[in-house]
Amino acid sequence: MLVFIIRRSLQAIVVLWVMSLLVFVGVYAVGNPIDILINPQADQQDRERAIHALGLDKSLPDQYLSFLAGAVHGDLGRSFVHSTPALSLILERMPATLELAATAMLIAVILGIPLGLWAGLRPNGIAGRTIMAGSILGFSLPTFWVGLMLIMVFSVMLGWLPSNGRGPTTDLLGVPVSFLSVDGWRHLIMPATNLALFNLALLIRLTRAGAHEALLQDYVKFARAKGLSNARVIGVHVLRNILIPIVTESVFAWPGMGKLLIDSINLLDRPVIVAYLLVIVTVFIVINLAVDILYSALDPRVRLHEAKG
Repeated sequence: MLVFIIRRSLQAIVVLWVMSLLVFVGVYAVGNPIDILINPQADQQDRERAIHALGLDKSLPDQYLSFLAGAVHGDLGRSFVHSTPALSLILERMPATLELAATAMLIAVILGIPLGLWAGLRPNGIAGRTIMAGSILGFSLPTFWVGLMLIMVFSVMLGWLPSNGRGPTTDLLGVPVSFLSVDGWRHLIMPATNLALFNLALLIRLTRAGAHEALLQDYVKFARAKGLSNARVIGVHVLRNILIPIVTESVFAWPGMGKLLIDSINLLDRPVIVAYLLVIVTVFIVINLAVDILYSALDPRVRLHEAKG
């Protein structure tokens, strides 16, 4: 496992370097942020001073080498708009995103696995058919429309939940979180539910398909023949084997700090765009490694394959 982690870490470094080159060239070759950041009535001298201050007077290779030298030391550049380190700006927004993503994933897993398992064990029952019909709605309904309907019902008509913003935060190990207060949950529950709907529908269908397939396998028939209880057959033999695709879908349901990226694109804030994309790539590399480790824990055949490799 240690050799596997070292090999994957080296691969991650190469991937990050290639991605940094592609992203840097792609972003820095499109548009001119000076046209947005500088008053159109500014004279040529003001424009030249701004171009020099932002380092845009250098050639593209020189700009990339400067960026690469800073990135090695953890400096991904300074925001053109906010005049603060781009990485600090991203990390400042990350707790809210992770909190929302984790809550949405929790909702999807807590509801999706039991409902999908129920539908898989009783596929022809009324409850099973109803669950599958509901999962189709989760795929079909546009997320933005569901969000508007949630706001209309729970914020406008009933007045139970706030329609926007984040609730009051409390520092937890130095990280501001909102789930420690009732008002924070009131702000969190509606966007988290909306974000969870698609993954909830996906997990229901994955669990249902996995349970239906697992029930036909020889190891399940053998477990029943040994006289094991239905609960033990389902909990130990069926559920464990269908967790592999479920783990993948759940772990990878990680959205980015979308508003920050959109605002940065609109303002051509190049350092923030590049830093954001590299942070996302890094996160997914780490997630992919975590998924591989979870795979090996859930399926011994993966460990055996790695040992032979």
